Amino acid sequence: MRRNHMTKGLLLAYIWVLVLTGCGSAEDNNSTLAANGASSPKITIHMMHIWPAGLSAQQYKLVSQIIAQYEKEHPGILIRQDVLENEQYKSKLKVLSASNDLPDVGITWAAGFMEPYVKGGLFAPLDDILNGGQLKNKFVKSTTESYVVDNKTYALPLEMNISPIFYNKEIFAQYNLQVPSTYEEFKAVVRVLSGHGVPPVALGNKDRWTGSLWYMYLADRMAGSETLKRATKGTGYFDDPGLVQAAAEVQNLVDMNAFNNGFNGLSYDEGKSEFMEEKAAMYLTGTWELPNFTTNPEIPQAFKDKVGFFKFPTVEGGKGNSGDWVGGPGVGLFVAESSRVKEEAKAFVEYFVFKWGEASVTSAGVIPATKVDTTNEKLPQLYVDLLNELNNASSITLFADVQMKPNAAQVHLDMIQALFGKAVTPEQFAARHKIAVAKGN
Repeated sequence: MRRNHMTKGLLLAYIWVLVLTGCGSAEDNNSTLAANGASSPKITIHMMHIWPAGLSAQQYKLVSQIIAQYEKEHPGILIRQDVLENEQYKSKLKVLSASNDLPDVGITWAAGFMEPYVKGGLFAPLDDILNGGQLKNKFVKSTTESYVVDNKTYALPLEMNISPIFYNKEIFAQYNLQVPSTYEEFKAVVRVLSGHGVPPVALGNKDRWTGSLWYMYLADRMAGSETLKRATKGTGYFDDPGLVQAAAEVQNLVDMNAFNNGFNGLSYDEGKSEFMEEKAAMYLTGTWELPNFTTNPEIPQAFKDKVGFFKFPTVEGGKGNSGDWVGGPGVGLFVAESSRVKEEAKAFVEYFVFKWGEASVTSAGVIPATKVDTTNEKLPQLYVDLLNELNNASSITLFADVQMKPNAAQVHLDMIQALFGKAVTPEQFAARHKIAVAKGN
């Protein structure tokens, strides 16, 4: 709920706090240099990203390793990290963009999320490093297209993701449950688990895009991937009967107690902990979580051995199929147009993306956006199976809040939380979307 009364001074103070959030690492670096009597580097590149050590241990470790290697090979350059969790990062990016003070290198999402920054002249084109040097022909087909605006590429993706339903094999075995392939079978699993007091699905919907995954899959399976894609792009409508039916089915799952208690007030990480702590049996999320189920040494192997996955079930009479996935290119790296070290930042991005692709598979358990030969690598079976699913996907629909224009995406996210909270009807959900998408912003 918006606050209606905030003094100008409080507002300025709030913005100042946001700007300073997460900057400790930079100050610590500078303090350490001064304390050790080290000379200042010739060039400092400020990088802001979304992988804090406590929440994304393997990615944070990989980023730090790549930076350390780059600094060793380029002794005149210091890379200063600024690390925030996902939602804090998005808030800070907005604040910094307002004053045209973006980091030299940062994280962005594709399509509709990125477009306002590009239209505002804040991101630099990266076609020169995409089409030349060590990144030429390196990306998996179609992964960079979502980062193109007006025939120019403004960010380079690091990951490629699909969104499976992960499940706890031990909990399933305890209640003699089989992996569901149809939606009716899935609902039967939900009834059994709920009937025994076990939360069937882990969900933290305070961040709202998590609930959007459920709606998108139901929409895909009921109305078909093309209908869903047309609606999010604005060439179709959310009041399509299949899409309205999908919204109604979300509320049916809520009525069935499919999700953990208090899900609409829990953050993504709080929802994830329900699955990680084995309180809930299933968890729908992206393959960016694969490190926690495969390579993260801080996660007990006993838990990792319990994790399996299945495709979102098909709906009888629906137009979608099990080979359709919600996913797409993951986050990408941008270079700020206003950067005083733009060329050096571009060179670092080129190096970073190349090294990330090489090391992310074995070091982090991440599916990279660049081509990597994994034939001679000994990889966890869960990783191999999901990589095969990605390679054999019949369709991949980009996450709705990323694909849609910013204002429409905001309406979508707000309506997702309202839908799960039963504050709107499926028909109202569709109507609000139709209006928002029609505005085209």
